[in-house]
Amino acid sequence: MGILGGRIGYWMLRKVAPRGHVAPESESSAPDSKLKLFFGDDFFDRIKGKTVVDFGCGPGTQAVEMAVMGAGRVVGLDIQQRALASAAELARRHSVSDRCTFATGTGEKTADIIISKDAFEHFSDLPAILSQMSLLLKPGGYVLAAFGPTWLHPYGGHLFSAFPWAHLVFTERALIRWRADFKSDGATRFSEVEGGLNQMTIRRFEQIVDESPLRLEYLECLPIKGIPLLKSPILREFGSSIVCCKLIARDPKPVRGADQRRGRRAAPAEHRL
Repeated sequence: MGILGGRIGYWMLRKVAPRGHVAPESESSAPDSKLKLFFGDDFFDRIKGKTVVDFGCGPGTQAVEMAVMGAGRVVGLDIQQRALASAAELARRHSVSDRCTFATGTGEKTADIIISKDAFEHFSDLPAILSQMSLLLKPGGYVLAAFGPTWLHPYGGHLFSAFPWAHLVFTERALIRWRADFKSDGATRFSEVEGGLNQMTIRRFEQIVDESPLRLEYLECLPIKGIPLLKSPILREFGSSIVCCKLIARDPKPVRGADQRRGRRAAPAEHRL
């Protein structure tokens, strides 16, 4: 990963962005963005009276909005205590604390709908997250996710994107050393920065889902500035600003033959002679 490192790489980064660099906002975090922009115009109708889990809720903006817009109950989940405290205060200010709560986790199989926005590219163990999500869903429940930019996007390095594709040009070590000039949290890997960064590509995401208890009902890649050509299979990794998808429980494998007659699940093929 990356070809320029060492003192030369660090020196070049210092010259290009001596005080750090904030990448242009992704289309998912634009000030006028709405949940329905990524999850459908009928999103707020679908959540009315439902129990919704906001997985990776951050400061709670989306969770509180859903509660205000009619969700029956909203549970915001996050691992950052500071974010949870801010989220709880936001719910209090909007008078929805009675049906909008925040925590680091829940063991309830309670969710009609799980949403996750701008989080799948940050989770350190996405396979475990998808398994956890599957355990939270009620029968017939589903996951709506929107995330990006993904790793091969020009600014897929997020705060490491000193310029387009800088995160692919420079080594991780050089980028971390450059970041340490203006961030003092002691991170030594991309995965250790605040919020984490897992270098997720679209193809890798599809592979992870294929091996999870969930499956894709649909996946849509929104191209940079809406340019249709960037949606092509060849260019989508480099030209997709946001990935939107719906995940549902995977159908159980059919039981066949003698195992069916005995009322047992058939053994996986690799364990059958």
